[in-house]
Amino acid sequence: MCGIVGYIGAKKAATVLVEGLKKLEYRGYDSAGIAVLDKDILVYKQPGKVVNLEESIDEKVEGLTMGIAHTRWATHGEPTQENAHPHKSNNDEIVIVHNGIIENYKFLKDELLDHGFSFLGQTDTEVLVNYIQFVQDKEKLNIEDAVKKALQNVNGAYALAVIDKKEPSKMVVTRKGSPLAIGLTETNDEFYVASDAIPIIEYTQSLVYLNDDEIVVLERGKKMKVTDIYGVEKSYKVKNLDLNLDKVSKGDYEHYMLKEIFEQPSTIKNTLFSHLNTENANIHFENLDELKDKLVKASRIIIVSCGTSWHAGIVGEYIIEELARIPVEVEYASEFRYRNPIITKDDIVMAISQSGETADTLAALRYSKAQGATTFCICNVFNSSMARECDFTAYTYAGAEIGVASTKAFTAQVAVVSLLAIQLGLERNEISQEKANALVKEIKTIPSVVNQIFATDDHIKTVAKNYTETTSFLFLGRGINFPIALEGALKLKEISYIHAEGYPAAEMKHGPIAMIEESLPTVIIATNNEYYDKLVSNAQEVKARKGPIIAVVNDDDNEMIDTADYVFKVPRVSDMLQPIVAVIPLQLFSYHVAVLKGCNVDQPRNLAKSVTVE
Repeated sequence: MCGIVGYIGAKKAATVLVEGLKKLEYRGYDSAGIAVLDKDILVYKQPGKVVNLEESIDEKVEGLTMGIAHTRWATHGEPTQENAHPHKSNNDEIVIVHNGIIENYKFLKDELLDHGFSFLGQTDTEVLVNYIQFVQDKEKLNIEDAVKKALQNVNGAYALAVIDKKEPSKMVVTRKGSPLAIGLTETNDEFYVASDAIPIIEYTQSLVYLNDDEIVVLERGKKMKVTDIYGVEKSYKVKNLDLNLDKVSKGDYEHYMLKEIFEQPSTIKNTLFSHLNTENANIHFENLDELKDKLVKASRIIIVSCGTSWHAGIVGEYIIEELARIPVEVEYASEFRYRNPIITKDDIVMAISQSGETADTLAALRYSKAQGATTFCICNVFNSSMARECDFTAYTYAGAEIGVASTKAFTAQVAVVSLLAIQLGLERNEISQEKANALVKEIKTIPSVVNQIFATDDHIKTVAKNYTETTSFLFLGRGINFPIALEGALKLKEISYIHAEGYPAAEMKHGPIAMIEESLPTVIIATNNEYYDKLVSNAQEVKARKGPIIAVVNDDDNEMIDTADYVFKVPRVSDMLQPIVAVIPLQLFSYHVAVLKGCNVDQPRNLAKSVTVE
């Protein structure tokens, strides 16, 4: 959500900044801007896409080698030019870009209004930059100390990059609750700043990830200095990444989302074999031995997550309870800590997040740690906040996921949860070694099984053509496929803007059946398991009310295929592994419907990839 890029060096700053913003477009945004430092501060900003900004930049930026940039996802104020970042102070000397939300901005704004300050827009960020000026003028401080002093009175989340034209060789950056990384080079003459590694990996792969309340002063010719907001010096670690730009490009695919759907055989395989001993098929999680006793003796596991990761958590609930016989509760992270939950030292709190930066999930995790619970996270981003703060981290190894609507991260999360459930089942003596071996043997075949489904993509696209004018869908599933109904509905609404609702199939008669009519298609996940006959009955109930049906079925199905209007066939696998298989045609269906409707599938309206505000 939002993106920051900053640069000090010898290169043309405007080029570095704009190209960096283009690489952050996947995060979701509605306006963009840059500020470059000359004798004055030159600010260019536009609503809409980065290309609009790029077209507005003139020759005045030539030769300028320092600046900051931003893509904004609107919170306070509409996505207008006035509300776009960067924001200048009233005296035109300080400029700032900001990710996050300043919660007490109204209090600060009232104070500034009392002292004669004026505002062009409605953002909390414009309040913050003027508050920094107010503190600086009042106490005669340099920009570093003014930022520190100002932030001591600020409540909320932020990642900031600040420039003061009175100190043209300096940039001040800081974070609290929103990610920020510093890119270093071999000399102290060049620094990069970004919300994540992607915009700067072509220049350097030596990064420092800031922790909350840390402030960095970047100054030409000087070593980077890190303190907290009270001036206490902090040490830092340089992380050397190994990222390939080719892996974050679309390649020959029309959209990132399509590329990421088709990457799933390899991403699932990478995830599985990162946690499997290929010689003896034993499951291996790094550092799990340190927490093994707590995991085995856990009174319950609480899974906290949001969106697609919440659906992965529900799949996890079914699998862990089935194999390990540990009670599992799955909670919306956004609701969890606000209901005063009962957490004990015997609980395991599992956070699932693609980015490892999701604000609601991170807050739930921190709350749980404070209550004495053992924490671990499943995430896709090394050195993310969750990975650094959890007692234990299991990575998904899915690679950078650029499309806002998650696909490959979901299947990788389910793969990790499946392996973890098998391992816990063994450790708790709930399953035999023979059963564990059989499950591991089968799970290793899943990448090739998923690859088989892609052969049906043309059929799925043909079916999608019939539903571009549809305004609403109902998705039904039972048991472990119920969360796949939720995920299928979420994908469709995220990228096509068609209303879609996921429901347990058995609950249809308790309300949703009233909606069934010819104009409401029902998607039924009806792979063969203990619920199959009941799902066939649900399909008959829909058919009796003239509702059209699309069914996800096994390729040897011989009953639902006669009831549904269209079927998406998938290979038969064990019930535990069915969610990974069943979700693939629903991802493709959502993608094709959205593309045929002319929607921007990689950057759906109003959505952001990494939601770092509550």
